[in-house]
Amino acid sequence: MTDLPRPTTMSELIGPHLPFLRRYARALTGNQDSGDRHAAATLEAILVDPTCFDQSIGGKAGLFKVFHSIWSSAGAPVPEASDGLRGRAMAHMAKLTPNTREALLLHTVEGFSLDDVGAIMGLSGDEAQALVDLARKEMQQSVQGRVLIIEDEAIIAMDLEGIVTMMGHEVTGIARTRDAAVKMALEHKPDLILTDIQLADNSSGIDAINQILPDHDAPVIFITAFPERLLTGERPEPAFLIAKPYEPDQVISAVSQAMFFASTETLKA
Repeated sequence: MTDLPRPTTMSELIGPHLPFLRRYARALTGNQDSGDRHAAATLEAILVDPTCFDQSIGGKAGLFKVFHSIWSSAGAPVPEASDGLRGRAMAHMAKLTPNTREALLLHTVEGFSLDDVGAIMGLSGDEAQALVDLARKEMQQSVQGRVLIIEDEAIIAMDLEGIVTMMGHEVTGIARTRDAAVKMALEHKPDLILTDIQLADNSSGIDAINQILPDHDAPVIFITAFPERLLTGERPEPAFLIAKPYEPDQVISAVSQAMFFASTETLKA
């Protein structure tokens, strides 16, 4: 007698994608607590009414579609403006065309096809493409700044420098170790930091960031081959995380987002 395949449970469909939903929610809100609240509301909605979860478009896309429905019904909230770097970021956010930021993140950071982005947001693939293009244009025109790169692999560092420079930003330095990174950050006061985790002398990019942030408030993007070290489900986690190997569009999107939101949440060593 041939055993019939066991039906896939809802937790099996959703569970593997939760870390990425949390990453997306944090990038949208610029804040870990706010992002996690929206992610939790998504899970609660599915528990209350499982029919809202569209399995036909896949587990990840179905999960993000429920999130987007909740996000949109809440008015796609942008955090209230405040003083300092985050306040300036919120002022820029208020000028963005609605839905452009969401489409850009879904496509370039979360890796959804334009058709999937459309399915999640209730749009056609062509409409999703138009939103992504507009998001890139608006974000790159709105914010330019100084960027510190912490990366011990020369080819990757040069590639990141090229991408950041192409976007109109100034690279203040490239550090290969924790100590060099801390020194450069104190000397040049970057507006944004791109960092790997594992550095040349076996020091840690996480340690470098934790030394830098108490003295200098700047958003941080982790670019690492070890994302599992950061997406642990424990607090705090970074709002901006790109896994190696990366695509240039992922870096462009994350840099634009980070400049807007100025999230300084990072990890404790």
